[in-house]
Amino acid sequence: METPVLLIENLSISFFAGIGEIPAVTNFSCRIMPGEALGLVGESGCGKSTVALAIMRYLGRGGRITGGTIRFDGRELTTMSEPDLRRLRGSELAMIYQEPMASLNPAMTVGKQLMEVPMTHGGLGADAARTRALEVIAAVKLPDPARVLQSYPHQLSGGQQQRVVIAMALMSRPKLLILDEPTTALDVTVEAGIVALIKELRETSGTSLLFISHNLGLVLETCDQVCVMYSGEAVETGAVATVFSRTRHPYTEALFRAIPLPGADKTERPLKAIPGHLPLPYERPPGCNFGPRCGYFIAGRCDGQPVPMLDAEPAHASRCLRLGEIPWGEEHAKAEQREPFAIGDPVLKVVSLRKYYASAANAIFGGGETRTVKANESLNFNAREAEILAIVGESGCGKSTLAKILVGLETASGGTVTLGNQPIESTLVQARPRETVAAIQMVFQNPFDTLNPSMTIGRQIIRALEKFDIGANDRDRRNRMLELLDLVRLPRAFEKRRPHQLSGGQKQRIGIARAFAGRPKLVIADEPVSALDVSVQAAVTELLMDVQREARTTMLFISHDLSVVRYLADRVVVMYLGHIVEQGSTQDVFAPPYHPYTEALLSAVPIADPKIEKRQIVLSGEIPSALSPPSGCPFHTRCRWKQRVPDNRCENELPAAAEVKQGHAIRCHLAAVDFAEMEPVISSGD
Repeated sequence: METPVLLIENLSISFFAGIGEIPAVTNFSCRIMPGEALGLVGESGCGKSTVALAIMRYLGRGGRITGGTIRFDGRELTTMSEPDLRRLRGSELAMIYQEPMASLNPAMTVGKQLMEVPMTHGGLGADAARTRALEVIAAVKLPDPARVLQSYPHQLSGGQQQRVVIAMALMSRPKLLILDEPTTALDVTVEAGIVALIKELRETSGTSLLFISHNLGLVLETCDQVCVMYSGEAVETGAVATVFSRTRHPYTEALFRAIPLPGADKTERPLKAIPGHLPLPYERPPGCNFGPRCGYFIAGRCDGQPVPMLDAEPAHASRCLRLGEIPWGEEHAKAEQREPFAIGDPVLKVVSLRKYYASAANAIFGGGETRTVKANESLNFNAREAEILAIVGESGCGKSTLAKILVGLETASGGTVTLGNQPIESTLVQARPRETVAAIQMVFQNPFDTLNPSMTIGRQIIRALEKFDIGANDRDRRNRMLELLDLVRLPRAFEKRRPHQLSGGQKQRIGIARAFAGRPKLVIADEPVSALDVSVQAAVTELLMDVQREARTTMLFISHDLSVVRYLADRVVVMYLGHIVEQGSTQDVFAPPYHPYTEALLSAVPIADPKIEKRQIVLSGEIPSALSPPSGCPFHTRCRWKQRVPDNRCENELPAAAEVKQGHAIRCHLAAVDFAEMEPVISSGD
């Protein structure tokens, strides 16, 4: 039989600090065979990255392997000497981190950094190392390899930087490649390209993978096996297709109920968040770690003894004592259905909105030719009372610039923006009346950066009420603050807490409470759940909808996660390079006919359902620069349909937005017959 590339048995890892020993991972086991890919999934804090760092022996001074074994290609890593480990790392064993700049030296060219690997580990000379670097850069599909080698990391986009890091890991043809959330910071289209690249490289090189992710859809697309972790231990393992279609642990089942799969509906089939929180390592419950959050928990049985891994079927194991008793796959404790919701008249009207920036050729020292950046170009849309309007597109498409104009951080270069009957496109926030400032609020992507660390939660909400002149006195404002805590379902005792005492999901709830403090007409939610775990994401998404419905607030939901958009939004606006290329109801935008860019976006969405079939459309090339946008249709440089349009119209003429049906408009030169031939990107395999 083949020797496993990686065999971990009963691994236990602890960190030692002032409070004593903190057991991070307990009795963890997994196996990866040659050429196999294992997905490691679970909430933040469950121990995924700790396992990866233990394999690399990067646990730091406070971390220690307290039990078990880690065998790499038959060699024991837990007792290996440091010189032997250094020879192993980067040659046979490599790791790719979430943030590519953490692995790249900003003061060295890409070429020098890549050449270091074979020169250090393979003994190659400079010429041979450069030849190898050019080969690998071409293999990861970066354009103009010679230019990339001469570039510094800051001269590359995020997706290009991540490809360079992958190239660096592949320079010595490792037997095992560990990927720790390698696509989290990337656009969905760039993510799709990286995933396709990883699958192709795995097929051509035979490298085994340990793929760490909280995105179950990515694991389904990239891995053969999956290991679900919870609170430092494996709770379910098996083939990806088996675990995803025949789930046999309550935690795995709860993860699937918390993510917006195609069948989810915010009215009839709402998401169901996992109750409670992941226990701290030194506060784990007796018996089953998941017991306090489990709907199948039986006191005296599930908490009476340690729970071993049990066979659910051949090559499929679960850490659940009630494995043979639970009615798996049946609906239970469904989230409460919502009543259909009436949407009112337009609250926000945007007509021919433009935003241009003047940029000097030498931005640091000034001088040189002044060029124009067209961040927003002739935007036309409206948003109605109590509606959730999603704005989607890649980084650089103009979403954030639009948000800045709406909240008054920027003024428009042309066009109009009307809130109610008041024009706001030319008025900065400091010049706006208090009522207008209160009427437009934001929920930001990162809850950590939006709260004052030295101020209590209660005081921060009261301060917002004071700014908006809400409440006759301090008592009224405190009562309103407590009502807002109730609204976002946080205990009133949190009034006395400071931000560092809250989890990420709790901080985002405070951000929502503060945004709704002034009873706004319009709330701009800028990636409000992208930094959260899937279980917390579900809770915050449902909360955001409930608060928005209660106040009948209009919401602009800015996101690159089309799974959340499909579930949450009533209508969708698709932006590309400053232009709106498609808009319509969510149902219309997610079904053909599509703008070719929308088609590619939908194809890039990872879906954690083996029954769903998806056509793969990977965009070639990077999004063009707004400093020198292409002539004609802005998308023509990446469009797979443009050969159907005669007379080079795509290259020379900007298409007009035309309605393909009432309320559904597409900006494209394709003819009606071409649109009629479009097939669904996402369909059920049943």
